[in-house]
Amino acid sequence: MEPSFWHEKWQLQQIGFHQQQVNPFLVKYWSQLDLAEQSDVFVPLCGKSLDMCYLAEQRHRVLGCELNPLAVEHFFIDNDLAYQVEQCGEHCLYRAGEVHIYQGDIFTLPQDLTKTIGGFYDRAALIAWPEAMRQQYAVALAQLIPANVTGLLITLDYPQDSLQGPPFAVSPDWIQAHLAPYFYVELLECVDVLADNPRFVNKQVPWLNEAVYKLTRK
Repeated sequence: MEPSFWHEKWQLQQIGFHQQQVNPFLVKYWSQLDLAEQSDVFVPLCGKSLDMCYLAEQRHRVLGCELNPLAVEHFFIDNDLAYQVEQCGEHCLYRAGEVHIYQGDIFTLPQDLTKTIGGFYDRAALIAWPEAMRQQYAVALAQLIPANVTGLLITLDYPQDSLQGPPFAVSPDWIQAHLAPYFYVELLECVDVLADNPRFVNKQVPWLNEAVYKLTRK
């Protein structure tokens, strides 16, 4: 999973992971975090997700991080937002209104940039990594989230040997083993979404669970 993998996906527009609507779990459960308006919300590996528009509509300031510059540019262009760009260390900062996206490697994102966040939201980051890199990402995420800050994590789980990721399968046991040391973990809901995902159906994946967790940094 070198950076070139994701750059090629965006260049070829092979972005099946991009959802054409706001994630239903985000809409259903975001209010449970009880964040104050104007809170900064961190969105790792944000792509051009419409979920950022939803968070901005809740009167939050969105702080995204995305590796690919094309994804960042498309977010602002697709949403008719005039944006500004400035260099910020190793990263480029794209900003328009309440959405600020740091384009670059999340593993080198300075912790100072997220020290004032009030919440976070991960729909596509954790499931984007194969096992070894996912463990590295879990540590990096914990380092970027201040104590007592809460967020939503959305995962997919399925028999990994039935389909080559991404998205990769993340089981409840994996969450307990690798995130529970850093976060208080609460499962909010888990549903089988196989019927809504033709790619998995066509590959004869027997089941596909989508889960949403509330995480609170210890």
